[in-house]
Amino acid sequence: MKKNIKKILIVLSIVFAIILFKIFDLDQYLSLEYLKASKERFSLLYREHTFVVIVVYMIIYVITTSLSLPGAAVLTIAGGALFGLWVGTLVVSFASTTGATLACLVSRFLLRDWVQSKIGDRIKKINEGIEREGKFYLFTLRLIPIFPFWMINLAMGLTKIPLRTFYWVSQIGMLPGTIVYVNAGKELAKIDSLREIMSPGLIISFALLGLFPLIAKKAVSLYRRRISAKGKKPQQHKD
Repeated sequence: MKKNIKKILIVLSIVFAIILFKIFDLDQYLSLEYLKASKERFSLLYREHTFVVIVVYMIIYVITTSLSLPGAAVLTIAGGALFGLWVGTLVVSFASTTGATLACLVSRFLLRDWVQSKIGDRIKKINEGIEREGKFYLFTLRLIPIFPFWMINLAMGLTKIPLRTFYWVSQIGMLPGTIVYVNAGKELAKIDSLREIMSPGLIISFALLGLFPLIAKKAVSLYRRRISAKGKKPQQHKD
């Protein structure tokens, strides 16, 4: 009973936050146009109140990603425009991973039991796959930009992957993309669309990088099975 009450309260809080987001038209502040127009003002504020600006930025980023609201890409670019490449990468990396982990946790708390009751057999097979390949699978998903950030968070919440594993694999897997977007923030004036940041060649490179650990693990497993099979073959002795 208490668990159900907690679920209801969390759902109401999320719905309330989304309603406020829409009523006050807050998505206008998570656009490239607003970011370009406000860059100088934010840069001045950052120089005068460095620590406060970083903390507020991280809080906004964590809330946005944990509620799966649109704007994470623009916030990442803003991190590069405000903090530069190195500080921006560090701040965005921890903020994005923390928000993603909270989103995963909320999804797990609210939805996993319901999904388990509906498709228990299929989710069981998925969990078995996650136990075997979870780290590599998540790493691959994080590196391939065609999979939405928020969708991965929610989907992984339905599995049994440990949150600590989800956190550190996500942080490493999202790091290359984070660096690309933060670096793009340094050239904010030249960006007119988010599509300009990720070229097809870059997407393919990330995909190959993400698939490499999984392929390597499969290759090693296959090699070990072959060696084991050879060792079990009966020895033929010549008379």
